[in-house]
Amino acid sequence: MAKSKFEQSLADGAHRQLQKLTGDWKGTTKTWFEKDVLADESPSEAKITAVLDNRFISLDYQGSLDGKAFEGKMIVGFDIPYQRFSTSWIDSFHMGTQIMLSSGEATATGFSVFGEYGSPEYGEQLWGWRTTLEIISEDEMILTAYNVSPEGEEAKATETVYKRNIVGRDL
Repeated sequence: MAKSKFEQSLADGAHRQLQKLTGDWKGTTKTWFEKDVLADESPSEAKITAVLDNRFISLDYQGSLDGKAFEGKMIVGFDIPYQRFSTSWIDSFHMGTQIMLSSGEATATGFSVFGEYGSPEYGEQLWGWRTTLEIISEDEMILTAYNVSPEGEEAKATETVYKRNIVGRDL
């Protein structure tokens, strides 16, 4: 009997790639509020778990900015019919009470997704937020986010270099 498209993706496709990320991760997050001006660098931890029979992963993270704790969650999936990665993202610092939905393409080493955010308080124009996940190895990944102005200018906003937390290994 032939495998379903989802079963095939779990065996050797995008869903397999996502499932290989499950586990505990530690890293360092850098934050920029102005282009090329590093504002903060602090430790970060993440736990990635499988969700809904391996259809998605949940990346739950915590860290701090200027000594103030924050936490967040990103649900990541691969949309087989449209061949695109999709994410939903919430956190206690950047997003307030909003949920950012993003989608985008696979890259050679992960994916790049794009979403928009804003508030009527600051005008009607939405800003973009591009998030990339680069899988360096089985035990290292880089999660980077870029602010994109309404005019299309990109500036790095956050970058977290994560290493898999393997019991007994110093990171």
